[in-house]
Amino acid sequence: MEALWKQASRLKEQVARQGVFKQFGAGGYGNSDNAFTDESEVKLHQRLEKLYLSTRAAKHFQRDVVRGVEGYIVTGSKQVEIGNKLSDDSQKYGIENTCTSGNTLSRAATYYGKARSLIEKERGNMLKAFGTQVAEPLRAMVMGAPLEDARHLAQRYDRIRQEADAQVVEVSRRQSRVRESAGNSDVISKLEAAEYKLEELKSNMVGLGKEAVSAMAAVEGQQQRLTLQRLIAMVTVNCAH
Repeated sequence: MEALWKQASRLKEQVARQGVFKQFGAGGYGNSDNAFTDESEVKLHQRLEKLYLSTRAAKHFQRDVVRGVEGYIVTGSKQVEIGNKLSDDSQKYGIENTCTSGNTLSRAATYYGKARSLIEKERGNMLKAFGTQVAEPLRAMVMGAPLEDARHLAQRYDRIRQEADAQVVEVSRRQSRVRESAGNSDVISKLEAAEYKLEELKSNMVGLGKEAVSAMAAVEGQQQRLTLQRLIAMVTVNCAH
């Protein structure tokens, strides 16, 4: 019997909340259990949620590219160091030329050492370009303010949505009290205050949601363009060297 009573109470509260949803036509950002029912605001939430996931995935990819390029630069720099040592040793042998029966090997060593030096110089330039043209711009965007600012807007929107959802419950509770109070003016005033607060939260939520969508969309576009440009730059630099 107690279980049936609890189930009936939950059903009653749910029905009352749905009545408030229809009355105020609110919408929100969050899970489906707490979301409001206005179609335009549901679409706003869905758009913001997709943008949030998109920008987060792009940020992680940018970070992966930066780490990969930095690792490549570290490994490549070590190879350049080894190649330059080989170049120096080859040229040193060629210059000293201690052979008593001819200079064929010393000349070959000298030519090889000079060629190796040019190769390592080109490789060093390529690694430097990877750093300045790929890693640094992507790192700057990963750590930049626009993405964090946009995400903060989305988080603020989510908090207001939760406040509005809680306020729906409060309005439903106040409406029940009005029905039970036989027109008590104090109870009615409290209901009107709760409804006013809900309208205010809804207005703030919609405005902030649109602002967050605009900011996140701008960041998404910038992420896509910059990352594509840096990948193309990396291929171009690699081909040029």
